[in-house]
Amino acid sequence: MPDIHPTAFVAEGARLADDVVVGAFCAIGPDVEIGAGSVLRSHVAVDGRTVIGEGAQIFPFASVGHQPQDLKYRGEPSRLVIGRNALIRENVTINPGTEGGAMVTEIGDDCALLAGAHVAHDCRIGNNVILVNNVMVAGHVTIGDFAILGGGSAAHQYVRIGAHAFLGGLAGLENDLIPFGMAIGNRAHLAGLNLVGLKRRGFERDGIHALRRAYKDLFAEGGVLKARAAEIAAAYPDDELVQEVTAFIAAGGDRAICTPRSGEARAA
Repeated sequence: MPDIHPTAFVAEGARLADDVVVGAFCAIGPDVEIGAGSVLRSHVAVDGRTVIGEGAQIFPFASVGHQPQDLKYRGEPSRLVIGRNALIRENVTINPGTEGGAMVTEIGDDCALLAGAHVAHDCRIGNNVILVNNVMVAGHVTIGDFAILGGGSAAHQYVRIGAHAFLGGLAGLENDLIPFGMAIGNRAHLAGLNLVGLKRRGFERDGIHALRRAYKDLFAEGGVLKARAAEIAAAYPDDELVQEVTAFIAAGGDRAICTPRSGEARAA
């Protein structure tokens, strides 16, 4: 049986694995499912049609799965799905989806949402993503695997952030950030590649050098970005990193692509 503190409230219908620990003054709604090995420290509120995978660690005053902050929400039966080994620190807020999106907010495995971070409705967050303290992720944002968003940064609704990208602290991102890219500033501009992240995750030196060459050509001044992306994809047919970046640009989205300031691509 789950270990439930006497001051906690678990609604009838909630599905908790046998070894889940629910600390003091937590509140869990009737449509919540929590996986094995998860621990809710204290004062955690989980509601809505929310599924939390095994091994979650949720800290005090987190609000998970409650009604989204979307004034168009009319009580539709949307969901929130969180993967395995989530680290959800103090005062984090995570909202479910809406009818205006995919009806679901999804967070992958091994993600860390640090104190005060907010994930809005209909977001899709990959695996091993880190949202540092007070990050604000607006609705319908997509974040790729291993991306890191620095403290106090914000992502505009419908923005796409590619895998292994890095958004600097306090940056305001209005446009799509390419995979492996690094953006800084308010409003954020592309400031090169996330070379530190590439090295830490074991990407080979030759692949990183090829990506740097492609980056400089891709963001050269003049011409049309999508056309250059197609040319570079053809020039590097066997390079997985370059192909991931060019595919991201070719796919497009609701926002423009975040680009360097004039003259910065060659210096990156």
